[in-house]
Amino acid sequence: MTANLQWTPDQRELADLELLLSGAFHPLTGFLGHDDLHEVEAHGALADGTPWPAPVTLRVPGAQAGDRITLLDPEGAALAVLTVTESGHDGLVAGPLEALGAVEHGPFARLRRSPDAVRKELAGRPTLAVTMRGPLDDLSTQEIIAVAEELDATVLLLALAYGEGGPALVRAALKAREKLPEGTLVVSVPLAPREDKEIDLELREHVATAYGAAEHLAGPEPVTLPGPPHRRGLVVFFTGLSGSGKSTIARGLRDALLELGGRTVTYLDGDVVRHLLSKGLTFSKSDRDLNIRRIGFVATEAARHGGLAICAPIAPYEATRAEVRESVESVGADFLLVHVSTPLEECERRDRKGLYAKARAGEIPEFTGVSDPYEEPDDADLVIDTTHISIEAAVSRVLDTLRSGGWVR
Repeated sequence: MTANLQWTPDQRELADLELLLSGAFHPLTGFLGHDDLHEVEAHGALADGTPWPAPVTLRVPGAQAGDRITLLDPEGAALAVLTVTESGHDGLVAGPLEALGAVEHGPFARLRRSPDAVRKELAGRPTLAVTMRGPLDDLSTQEIIAVAEELDATVLLLALAYGEGGPALVRAALKAREKLPEGTLVVSVPLAPREDKEIDLELREHVATAYGAAEHLAGPEPVTLPGPPHRRGLVVFFTGLSGSGKSTIARGLRDALLELGGRTVTYLDGDVVRHLLSKGLTFSKSDRDLNIRRIGFVATEAARHGGLAICAPIAPYEATRAEVRESVESVGADFLLVHVSTPLEECERRDRKGLYAKARAGEIPEFTGVSDPYEEPDDADLVIDTTHISIEAAVSRVLDTLRSGGWVR
């Protein structure tokens, strides 16, 4: 039985979708199926022998052949419909794409022009395409000018604006245009980088060709200087059973940091978030995951701008904690996982809110530690058992970790 589904691709898939729809990934017209994917990974070509360097895939868990999937941008706007002709147990789907409208999400949408539109403006003139992943230095600018003069070509700056650094890269391209020959064009292309530099370069060649380039120059790779830890965003994420002491330690840490000064502190307690940001959610696994994702989103936004966020949910599931870590680190911030490992017996003995008693009586279903599992982290940066130490000592241990890591001075 076929179904009409809606799905929001992840950041990389969304970027690839945009390039498929615009024609920048010519000759591809859709996401790769298993045969094409195997041949690309093994031989750098599609199953029909057409050269293609990199996997371009979409995974939609549970989708079946015949399903129609409306692909949404992060704001919920429909971008395209995928009619599934191939699906696998790994969630990989393939099939024809039908565009539904122009891409409008994200910054500099006016500069995300299609190859057809750019080719029309170029009107057959020789074109030198420069793919940029970082700002152009003086040597690169001089080389571009020299090659453009030699070819009598129009310069096309393709700012490969993917991820958090995208807007800054587009601004760098617009600034570089001021030093280049009159008529230089700037186009924003959301091409996600590939780990293999040779494959990444070959993919950039394909995109440049799609935009009508007679010659392609790859700009210099960006130099990333993350800055000292005390100026970077940080999320201190406490996890542990109810009654373990995590909220009390988190509050103590917040107060200690406010007394020290020097950092903007955001405090996200699990119970408070439940009453406000996540009001109406149940304690089912899916709703618990959603609650943690919401906490992670707010914490990431605080850390994105150099703030320090303290979170204290139970966060019982490993996969969701990993999602939050990945979200935080994707914006260039740091993530510190603190496992408050106080044993269940001690947490239940305290039972300040009477929750364990209600859970044992069956009044609270899916209660972590009683009728629902707690997946202990094996990637915690700090482990604290509050059975035999004071809250003050526990707070000091966290604060000492922040000082030794350079996050607090």
